[in-house]
Amino acid sequence: MAADTDGTALGYEQARDELIEVVRRLEAGGTTLEESLALWERGEELAGVCRHWLEGARARLDAALAGPGTADAEPEPDED
Repeated sequence: MAADTDGTALGYEQARDELIEVVRRLEAGGTTLEESLALWERGEELAGVCRHWLEGARARLDAALAGPGTADAEPEPDED
């Protein structure tokens, strides 16, 4: 899990919402070059956080789909 600049972990939704705000501010313009660069860097960081969460979710789904005990599988009889 990626950390926020304050050292607290960001959840996917938090990172996504902040990324949306960063993009909105960049698209609106009116910021200095330095502010725009800082926003861009923050956006890249937030995109990485989102990517990390999505890759983790994909890995969990893949593991669940590949594992035994899918919905279509019949339970194996006990050998006791």
